[in-house]
Amino acid sequence: MEHVGIHQGPRLFDGPGRTATLPCWPRGALQVATGHGREAAGRTYDWDRIDRARDQASALLAETLTGHPVDADDPAAAKVLHRQVIDRWSAEPGRTAADAARVFRTAARAERALF
Repeated sequence: MEHVGIHQGPRLFDGPGRTATLPCWPRGALQVATGHGREAAGRTYDWDRIDRARDQASALLAETLTGHPVDADDPAAAKVLHRQVIDRWSAEPGRTAADAARVFRTAARAERALF
C-alpha cells in the first residue's frame, strides 16, 4: 500500500506497481500478497491454498475494520460480506494509503493473524 498507494473511483487500476486485473486498493493488495497477479509462466500453484489464505486474510481484515467478527452461516456469503466491508472502508472519501497501511499492520498483529 505504501509503495503503490490507494486509488478510488475510475482510477482503481492506475499507478505504479499495479496489475491489469487487480485494483490498487486494499482488497487488491490482499490478493497480490497471497499470490494473485504475480504468477510466473511455467510454474504450478496451489490455488486452493492461495485462495484459502486470501479468504482468511480478508476475514481478518474485515474483523479489524469493524472491531468484531464478520460472519455468515454460508461460507460464500461470508466472503461477500468481507469484500463489502473492505470495499466500503476503502471507498470512504479521503481514505489514504497511510490509513490502509496502518489497518494492514493492525490486522497483521492480531492474535490469529496468518502473516
